[in-house]
Amino acid sequence: MTLESYLEGTWRAGAGEGVPVADAVTGESVTRVSSEGLDLAAAVAYARRTGLAALGELTFPQRAAALQAAALALKERKQELYDLSARAGATRRDAAVDVDGGIGTALVYASLARKGLPDHTLIVEDDPVPLGKAGTFAGRHVLTTPRGISVQINAFNFPVWGMLEKLAPALLAGLPVIVKPATPTAYIAARAVRVIAGALPPGAIQLVAGGVPGLFDLLGGQDHIGFTGSAATAARLRSDPAVTRRSARFNAEADSLNCSVLGPDAVPGQPEFDLFADALVTEMTVKAGQKCTAIRRAFVPANLIDAVCEAVEARLARVVVGAPGADGVTMGALVGLAQRDDVRTAVARLAGAGSVIYGDPGKVEVVGADAERGAFLSPLLLRVDDTARPEPHEVEAFGPVSTLMPYRDTAGLDELIARGEGSLAGSVVSHDAGFVRRVVLGAAAHHGRFLVLDRDSAAESTGHGTPMPQLVHGGPGRAGGGEEEGGLRAVHAHLQRTALQGSPAILDSIVK
Repeated sequence: MTLESYLEGTWRAGAGEGVPVADAVTGESVTRVSSEGLDLAAAVAYARRTGLAALGELTFPQRAAALQAAALALKERKQELYDLSARAGATRRDAAVDVDGGIGTALVYASLARKGLPDHTLIVEDDPVPLGKAGTFAGRHVLTTPRGISVQINAFNFPVWGMLEKLAPALLAGLPVIVKPATPTAYIAARAVRVIAGALPPGAIQLVAGGVPGLFDLLGGQDHIGFTGSAATAARLRSDPAVTRRSARFNAEADSLNCSVLGPDAVPGQPEFDLFADALVTEMTVKAGQKCTAIRRAFVPANLIDAVCEAVEARLARVVVGAPGADGVTMGALVGLAQRDDVRTAVARLAGAGSVIYGDPGKVEVVGADAERGAFLSPLLLRVDDTARPEPHEVEAFGPVSTLMPYRDTAGLDELIARGEGSLAGSVVSHDAGFVRRVVLGAAAHHGRFLVLDRDSAAESTGHGTPMPQLVHGGPGRAGGGEEEGGLRAVHAHLQRTALQGSPAILDSIVK
């Protein structure tokens, strides 16, 4: 059966054979994805006509109430999403990160909007700024809803959270949304949209399953484009005339070679040593390492690298790969066989610069499934001692893969971190405040988010790879150069800032 798209308030299937999507665990067919024959121009017109009008009638708190209702509807039926996520290779823990994380993010935005945005459809940013000596001429800034739409292109690894963290600020800003989920997990995103669509105003959300040819030709300066995916695809989309000529707003969150640093004080026996090893294994195995924030480069003091290798290997030996839900399984499959092939190719390039010290790229023991029919892969820990080699700083294996590398001093560490050319997330694990300060000040320019993990924060820490809706998510350079989330900053990013000038009285009358 071809997966249906949700356009102009109805569900409809594309024509043609479409792209087959297989169960990541069994290899059986799940659905086919096609947008052939669907009228995307009509969908854009419907969003601008019906969706923009319906959202425009609501104040910020009313939009927040609709968003909250959608999130709560999803919460009541989240088991459906867990079940579908298992077909994409996700364990219950993996699905909770995506599904519960997405629901929680939407609820946080709804709460922030109720508390921090006015009971109005515009935001006044400041008091009148005097522009004349007699007090009869002044200026102030307002934020209003553009007369456009938000097109959101999401990655396969988080079909629920990735959608909701973009959807929430756009809807609060009053922009109707067209969601384009990644094909391998589009069936999960589509189920979520079926649940939430009834809680949202008409035209507020539409979903295209499949390609979107010609869609960017319909976008311009009033529209917003949000993208999550590869750096190569981000670069291609950024060069589209919709962005370069017609100035549609474009925000990209791209995969990056995120790093984690172990401090010299964190020797075996210290809490930070164990925290580092635990965090590395967590980031390698949650979602089978298919996270844009996962630790790809692990920098450790040269004198500790053997001890770290031993500690991480011991933890990886306890990881059980297999079918989600099978007894003892702690890591599921990659999203599909093509993704497994991509990871194997990347690992071969990385191994050429060093060695694989744990796991076998071509073989893995699997519980409850066939290792070849399913997209299973062993966790793979690599070691590269020649840190001048380009591969670990340029090649990303988007799976359960991380590379250990030694450093000898903080100056050399700064250079190693910078060679990633921009990351979404970084971390330092140390209880030495001086070392932490030195690392953070050296690394901050290259990161959108940086975590300090030690014995004092460990009990409450959300971890290296978990973005929080209250904090910005994005990063410079290779990471896309954009920002998402960040609380109400994300809502403001969808609005148009306009400077008003006139008498104080007339300015007051406009914004009241």
